[in-house]
Amino acid sequence: MSYSLVILLCVGLLHQTARAVHMDKLADNKICGDAECSHVLSMATALDDFIAPDCRFINIRKGQMVYVYSKLVPEEGAGVFWSGSVYSERYVDQMGIIGYFPATTVKETLKFTQETVQIPTTNNDFYCD
Repeated sequence: MSYSLVILLCVGLLHQTARAVHMDKLADNKICGDAECSHVLSMATALDDFIAPDCRFINIRKGQMVYVYSKLVPEEGAGVFWSGSVYSERYVDQMGIIGYFPATTVKETLKFTQETVQIPTTNNDFYCD
């Protein structure tokens, strides 16, 4: 009887830790280069360091290049956030990780597309592993 209780307890703990955490939405809409937000909108250079306050965001170092995939449409009283991925040979461990950062910490240096679409955000846009 006690073995089955221990097994149930372990399975319950594993189930809770394996779930993703849904965080608060930062915006209701976003601007992308395509309906899946898979095309890069632009390239930007970081003007300053940014330390991610939670798992929705990415760390950016001054001078790093950032691929911008989407731009959140700001709501009243909210900050302007973009999503992207850093590119740097020095911080190769961060490459490929997509997250949000304040638009004010970067300067757009190259726009890849002029045509954009505005689509609603979903809870999946703001989850943490």
